[in-house]
Order: sequence, then C-alpha cells, then structure tokens
Amino acid sequence: MKKISLSFLITLITIAGFTQSRVIDKVIAKVGGEFILLSDVESQYAYILQSGQEIQKEDKCQILEGIIAQKLMVYQAKVDSVIVTDAEVEAQLNFRFDNVLQQMNGDEAFFKEYYGASVAEMKERMREDQKQQILAERMQGTLLNKVKITPEDVKKFYASIPSDSLPYLNAEVEVGEIVIEPQVNEEERQKALDKINDLLKRIEEGEDFAELAKQYSQDPGSGAQGGELGFAKRGIFAPEFEAAAFSLAENEISEPVETEFGFHIIQNLKRRGNYIKTRHILIKPNITLQDLDKAQTLGDSIRTLVLNDSLSFEAAVKKYSIEGIPSYSNNGKMKNPATGNNFFETADLTPDVYFATEELEIGGISEPLEMTLPTGEIVYRLIQLQSKTKPHKANLSEDYDRIQNFAKESKKNVYLSEWLSKKYDETYITIEADYDYCPNLEKWLVDNAK
Repeated sequence: MKKISLSFLITLITIAGFTQSRVIDKVIAKVGGEFILLSDVESQYAYILQSGQEIQKEDKCQILEGIIAQKLMVYQAKVDSVIVTDAEVEAQLNFRFDNVLQQMNGDEAFFKEYYGASVAEMKERMREDQKQQILAERMQGTLLNKVKITPEDVKKFYASIPSDSLPYLNAEVEVGEIVIEPQVNEEERQKALDKINDLLKRIEEGEDFAELAKQYSQDPGSGAQGGELGFAKRGIFAPEFEAAAFSLAENEISEPVETEFGFHIIQNLKRRGNYIKTRHILIKPNITLQDLDKAQTLGDSIRTLVLNDSLSFEAAVKKYSIEGIPSYSNNGKMKNPATGNNFFETADLTPDVYFATEELEIGGISEPLEMTLPTGEIVYRLIQLQSKTKPHKANLSEDYDRIQNFAKESKKNVYLSEWLSKKYDETYITIEADYDYCPNLEKWLVDNAK
C-alpha cells in the first residue's frame, strides 16, 4: 500500500465507511483528553480495503498514526479554545447528506433501506465525528495560514532541487474564450409559447401528461421518462422553474414558465421539505439561420474591438460571454480539467481549440467558431492564445508561479511536521500493546509511554 497522506487520514471517513459493520469496541489509544476507539481504525481499514487498494495488516499502523494526528489537532483546538458552533456542524451534515440523497433522487425510504438507519439517525451518529473533523481542519488551517512564502524562499527552494531532478515540461499554452449565445427572435419565441399553451390545453382536456411529454418534450433527459425529473433539492433548477414548482400544490400543473431553456409546463408530483419531485414538458424556441448569422457577426465585431484595443478581452468576457460556463468566472481563461490549472499541453487541447490557436501569435484571437453545447444548442466562441511556452526544463523565469506553489506546499509540510513533532513531545499519548508490531508507534505503547 502506498503511504497514506496526512490530509487523507485526518479527514473523517465517508458515510459508507462509517456504516461498516462495527467490531466490539474498546479504547485503544489516548491523546491528551481525546480517545481513539478500535472501531475508528477498523472502519478506515475496511473502507480502504473495500476501495480496492492493496493494503496489509501493517498498514493499520499508518492509519492509527493518522488518527493520532487528527486527535492531536482536535485536542490542541480545544486547548486553544477554537469554537465550532452547532449550526456549523449541522450545515456540514446537511451538505453531506444532501449530496447522498441527491444521488438517491431524494428518496429517504431508500436511504434507510440502504444504510439501515434514517437520515436523522445517521446525522446523530455522525454529529460528534463531524464536529471533530471541523475542529481538526480549523486547527490545521490556523497553523498553515501562518506559512508565508517570499521570493527568496522560492529561489532557495528552486536552488535546493538537483539540476538532474528538475522536471522537463512539455510545450504549454494558456487560452481564453468568449462564448456567444444566439438570441431567439420574437417570432420563434411566440411559436414556442403557442405550442406549450396548446399542450397545456390538451392536458386540461384530459390527455395524459406523461404521454405528451414522451411525444413533444425537448428535454432529452426526461422526455423519454414521461417528463419525470425525480426528487431534487432547492437550488438545482433554473430560478423561474424552481419558483413555479415550489408554489404548486401536490399534483397541480403550472401555467407556462419561461426559463433560459425555453417554455415549461410543470407538475408537482410530491414534496418533502426542501425536496420536490416534478415532471415537465419543455418546448424550445427554434434558433434560425438568421439568429446564428447575427451571433457570428457579433463575434466578428467583438474580435475586432479586442484586437484594436478598443475593449479588453476580460471586459468582453463579462459583457458578451455566457455566464453559465466555467471560464466566465475565470476572466475567460479555460481550465485544464486534467490538472485544474490554466495550462494545457497541446495534447490536452480539443482538436478545434488546437487548430484555432496553432497559427496565432500571443494575444491573437480566432475567428468565431461554431460549437455545440452538451444541451444541444449551437453557440459561437472566440479563442484567444494568451501564453505559450516551448518544451523546457522547469526554471524560475518561465515557471515562477508553479515553482512558488511547490515551494509553499513544501514549506507547509515542513511546518506541520515540526508542529506535530513538538506537540507529540508535549502531549500525553498512550497506545495499547495490541499495536506492538508497529515501529512508528513504539514510543507511545503503554509500557513505553511517557
């Protein structure tokens, strides 16, 4: 088994891990005023085993050492009077359980069948563990916020890396995008509204909602299911859709509702607190060739404004790009999904972006490119080449930001390790003799403990 990182070990086990079959419990270790149970170790061991990783009995030594680090954080947080409110714990529990329920379409009966306990019961079981997790994370955050990195630190870190160990970086580019959505003309909007009104009339006259959804709904995800969307929590749907859905009585059908996707007829099938089960019929206004031409022409105009320095690329993003795409909140910069940063190796670029930027100079912008969104809509986007590097060995002049991040993470790890070592010496820690096969825990065994 690979060495388990401290950040993983001080994170509370997931709900799945928590609900593993429990062994007969007992206290196996003490860290200051905190206790570690046998089940704490066994549950994490079982969870890692279940995930498919190679793991040996000796790996329990690392698991227990990680739990000791977590408990030490919790103990020190209490000594330092770090406060975690009940409201914070409840919010975190709600967030975790809402995510699980969302995967189950909000079906609490299925949740109880799967986990053997209701949501409320599981929350109570996990409440203290959740509080301890927040305490540990807050204590660690407080410590690491003290770590500052200076340009001199970056230079020293870089100088400490042997030349033959410096990574060789492939050619990389940074690219930005402006995504322009064609606007529906009023004639097509009215046609869609007339069609949804006709469907509503047919439902009111007795035709089956689900059958009409199967025939006419333009939502590819729900149409084949008779329009059913399952249980969903507040905040999932478009605001106009959600406001209408939550205002309906059970089985009531809405008047036509317009959202960015088109016109909807919505039926509330069932509601459970902040969860609602709905079905809908969606009719989208057609985008005509003239609408597409207008969007493409607008793209040409934006490109000219930016290239002539009449409008900055970032300002153009805020004024013209679609807000719902990830790059909008990153000043138009596209993020590499493989790394989470703004840099792409050429092999990571999609073919359309690669060919659009291949001949561009830095700061150059492509012609408007047609693109189909996952929802099926056609849009146009402008691609800007913002930076480009040749294959090279990592160096301070070209890769300062990246090296700075590495230097800071290295300094944090050293600081945290030194802090833990100091607190280990200052804190009363004992472990039962059952773990006498663990060399990393030897000094804390009951017979050897200070």
